[in-house]
Amino acid sequence: MTTESDPSYPAHWEADVVLRDGGTARIRPITPDDAGRLVSFYEQVSDESKYYRFFAPYPRLSDRDVHRFTHHDYVDRVGLAATIGGEFIGTVRYDRIGADGRPASGPADEAEVAFLVQDAHQGRGVASALLEHIGAVARERGIRRFAAEVLPANTKMIKVFTDVGYQQKRSFEDGSVHLTLDLEPTAESLAVQRAREQRAEARSVQRLLAPGSVAVIGVSRSGGGVGAAALRTLRDSGFHGHLYAVNEEVTRDLLDGVRAYRTVDAIGAPVDLAVIAVPADRVPEAVAACGDHGVQGLVVLSAGYGESGPAGLARQRELVRQVRSYGMRLIGPNAFGVINTAPEVELNASLTPAPMPMRGRTGLFTQSGAIGIALLSALLRRGEGLSSFVSAGNRADVSGNDILQYWYDDEATDVALLYLETLGNPRKFTRLARRTAAVKPVVVAKGGRHTPAGHVVPGTRLPEATVSALLRQAGVIRVDTVTELVDVGLLLASQPLPAGPRIAVLGNSESLGVLTYDACLTQGLRPLPPLDLTTAASPEDFRTALAAALASDANDAVVVTAIPWVNEQAPAEDLARALRSAVAGHPGKPVAVVHVELVELAEALAAPPSPSGSAPGPGPGPQAPDGRHAPHAPHAPDVPHGPYAPDVPGAAPGGLPAPSAPHAPAPGSRIPSYPAAERAVKALAEAVRYGQWRRANAEAGHVPEYEDIDEPGAAAQLAALLADVDGGAVHTLAEWDARELLGRYGVRVLPALPAPSPDAAVRAAGILGYPVALKTTAPHLRHRADLGGVRLDLRNEAELRRSYEELTALLGKPAELQPVVQSMVPRGVDTVVRSVIDPAAGAVLSFGLAGVASELLGDTAHRLVPATDRDAAGLIRSIRAAPLLFGWRGSDPVDTAALEELLLRLSRLVDDHPEVIGVSLEPVVVAPEGLSVLSATVRVAHPPARGDLGPRTLPSY
Repeated sequence: MTTESDPSYPAHWEADVVLRDGGTARIRPITPDDAGRLVSFYEQVSDESKYYRFFAPYPRLSDRDVHRFTHHDYVDRVGLAATIGGEFIGTVRYDRIGADGRPASGPADEAEVAFLVQDAHQGRGVASALLEHIGAVARERGIRRFAAEVLPANTKMIKVFTDVGYQQKRSFEDGSVHLTLDLEPTAESLAVQRAREQRAEARSVQRLLAPGSVAVIGVSRSGGGVGAAALRTLRDSGFHGHLYAVNEEVTRDLLDGVRAYRTVDAIGAPVDLAVIAVPADRVPEAVAACGDHGVQGLVVLSAGYGESGPAGLARQRELVRQVRSYGMRLIGPNAFGVINTAPEVELNASLTPAPMPMRGRTGLFTQSGAIGIALLSALLRRGEGLSSFVSAGNRADVSGNDILQYWYDDEATDVALLYLETLGNPRKFTRLARRTAAVKPVVVAKGGRHTPAGHVVPGTRLPEATVSALLRQAGVIRVDTVTELVDVGLLLASQPLPAGPRIAVLGNSESLGVLTYDACLTQGLRPLPPLDLTTAASPEDFRTALAAALASDANDAVVVTAIPWVNEQAPAEDLARALRSAVAGHPGKPVAVVHVELVELAEALAAPPSPSGSAPGPGPGPQAPDGRHAPHAPHAPDVPHGPYAPDVPGAAPGGLPAPSAPHAPAPGSRIPSYPAAERAVKALAEAVRYGQWRRANAEAGHVPEYEDIDEPGAAAQLAALLADVDGGAVHTLAEWDARELLGRYGVRVLPALPAPSPDAAVRAAGILGYPVALKTTAPHLRHRADLGGVRLDLRNEAELRRSYEELTALLGKPAELQPVVQSMVPRGVDTVVRSVIDPAAGAVLSFGLAGVASELLGDTAHRLVPATDRDAAGLIRSIRAAPLLFGWRGSDPVDTAALEELLLRLSRLVDDHPEVIGVSLEPVVVAPEGLSVLSATVRVAHPPARGDLGPRTLPSY
């Protein structure tokens, strides 16, 4: 009997998934212990669904049925269940069959598959998620095709099969639809899977940010503490939904003017979001109460989890398991909260001491509450509003990846700002960021170079420079500080993207103009000579000069510099109006202002261009009897004040407008200002580079097909090479095996013949033909020509013997040096091509020039696999030493087309075969015509059970 504690139980098949409506479910193998759950599940399925499953009335399961459906060998017979709260909501099973349709074992590679989903959960994407996971399990067990029989009337199940994106055949036989699905992932199936992932994860975040009702659990009766603070913030933000306070010792109907209850269940109405602010040891009780009540999501403000040490980390893992078991999602623990300024929501479920932020077009995600406060304050102080804000604390469940999924198609968000301490899953993050960056800027400040306490997501072994390169490849604007995050975000939120790097500089200070000019050159921009308006320039002079610069075709962006007037005759407001007037008359180019000791100018540029009316009134506090907020005049905390004002809908008593988030100025009506030229130019340079990336990626690159690639042969060779390798071991291929494997993908490695003695060297040269090279291959000398371990252009036996004698006399005995003889190749530029597998980022393709100088300076470029033709072209051009490939100082340009093809072939190899975990081609000599790979090292291992092509899952830490 197999149970979850048995060694044969495939625990790696367990997974948490997000369903179509944003809720979660757990998928796991069915065990004999599930007999009772299976019977209970079946009793809740309608007669119609039972008929569709068994093609006949089947009111109950017999004991034999229960045994068959709960006992599996996890190879030829597998059953998976989707569960919520520990109870089944859907099941799927496959049975391996032979060509005659009868039960079989391997090597038969076809299986019958069947589903059953509880009626109450149909339409949530349960069957689609189960199909993804059972398909991955089947591939792991050597099954390549699924066969299914479906009644024609069962259109929902037919759609599950036809929409999955696999290659399939469909026929009508004996009154049923016969479907055959090829389980090999295709571009279409991967696209379907990722589209479903995006919709589900975006919906799960949307449920957290736009709840219809919120309960704050842990509100003290004294009005102090985190819970009471969160309640007041929610109350005063103008939240449009129902708001409840929960305190198990409450003795009155109201706390801070909000309906109060002893338990969540006592509320007697649906609760969409719960904000939990109780001590960590009481959180499980609160989570269970929320789960039993049907709450959709949680914001856990409570601390005492991963940030507090190993015990807290274990508590945090258990919290995630408990939350997901109820189908909920979690922000936190140790979270700062969430904000949504949408006019129909106006949710401020955070601990921010500030009033409700202005409504704007910028989304902000942070892991740190302290950084979140700083960023909110900086953005608001400089006139930028928010669309949404999430400060996820320990980020145990909802992460930056989920927020990117939400922002991708959120019409209220134009710019995405993220402060991250870890990337978690860099491969998924870069994939999501690349898709999002294609439609709106994504700006990231990464604060931690190592995984900090509390953030239990796996770190990456990749160097920080490599991570930055991969982010740049994905179109992410990577900045180093939170100040730069705000600077860049302000410019992108208020200004159009520049069409190029040409920058006009104008202002009333020649010195400040020169500083700006120098800063532009430092950032790789192309500044025009600064225009000095002199210190006597009036606001009208600024307006005229800026209008002329914006109308000119000679530049792509303008930086305005300003210093105080000596006699202070021109108020800052006048200059702000003049600059706005020029911009309004010539839209389409970005403008940034550099000011020195002109705080009033910065404030005037950040403010709305015209008065917006009276200041916002006090936030709403008391509630109508149904629990919904009723706008109010100032009140004593616990005295209710009537329902909505009947005379003016949505108005406070006396006809005053109901409080709401103030609007940020419309995009383009604000001009970002900076107190230093370097900061303004840095922000502008990032916008220029992002605009260039957007234009270059308007047409996606493609992965070329090469007819001479032998993918099946490589797969068979790898299977044979790994047959005797232990599961967790890494095996370095022998030279001839590596050469054979690479050759199957069109990568030809030049043979090197061993030369353990002078005579052996001469014989090897006779086989290869003169001229030859003699070189050492000892690990401490390999690829170190600077140490004298290489002799080139040896044209005869005498030269070869003399070089052999010199080599051994200088560096050691032949047994230590391991010398080899190799044919000479055309001279060119020595390069290095590598691919490594990072456990978090996946396969990474790297390129650089050979030699210690490149290694010392870290002059290596990186791209994620699979690389496209655009990636390969950009890879070789992105190193600092790239001019050496293109005819530097009169040298002959080398064959970069051949180099790009080599990169693409290697990318295909490691992408097609996850068993290949490392390849190093060094050196690769790139000549004016063609190239030569002189040495190759290949490392292989058994591939992980799941990869980026696997089924949708939530991270499990």
